[in-house]
Amino acid sequence: MNIEETTLAVRVARYAALADPVRLRIIDLLTLGDVAPVELQVELGISSSLLAHHLNILEREGLLLRTRSEADRRRTYLHLAPRAFKGLIPSPAVGVRRVVFVCTGNSARSQLAAALWHDASDIPVASAGTHPAAAIEPGAIAAATRHSLTLQARAPQSVDEVLGADDYVITVCDTAHEELGDTGLLHWSVPDPVREGTDAAFDAAFEDLAARIHNLAPRLTATKNG
Repeated sequence: MNIEETTLAVRVARYAALADPVRLRIIDLLTLGDVAPVELQVELGISSSLLAHHLNILEREGLLLRTRSEADRRRTYLHLAPRAFKGLIPSPAVGVRRVVFVCTGNSARSQLAAALWHDASDIPVASAGTHPAAAIEPGAIAAATRHSLTLQARAPQSVDEVLGADDYVITVCDTAHEELGDTGLLHWSVPDPVREGTDAAFDAAFEDLAARIHNLAPRLTATKNG
């Protein structure tokens, strides 16, 4: 079994351990603080033997740790393991030379995405449009200003001018995704804020992109050219 298969097996086992409502509740409580088994038994209203069964499963899968009380050595405390959730999220596995965000006009969503990525990752970033607009949308500029973000480009650019063979392309509008087809490696269906034109619409697009980038950035690693 290779490393990728081993990691997947660990994740499957941990998800299985957390699939039981009682075990999930135990982990929820441990995220708040350390608990003695006797306290858990009262909180959960289950027998000591059933509690022991659940704790053994969680301990076996590396989700909790036990330590002796410094006061009463007969008493133990349960702690959330320091790396309890590490195996639940896919590890960085994709090598990327450059990330390119694409929308239709390269005037709002892809511009905001590129700026957000620049702040979140050391991997180079660019943006482009399948049908570039004449200028960046004022609403996108205003949204970036509200969020203390600096846009990376001065004007929209065409995918023909920007895209390279090794780029990791992320489409951030449905039209661009359907136009590019297999060229786009990832697609984020972010509603077009230009249609409404309000601050709220641009802020919603910003927050959507920021959350997606926050989740993706740790999962990509930089590779060199060639």
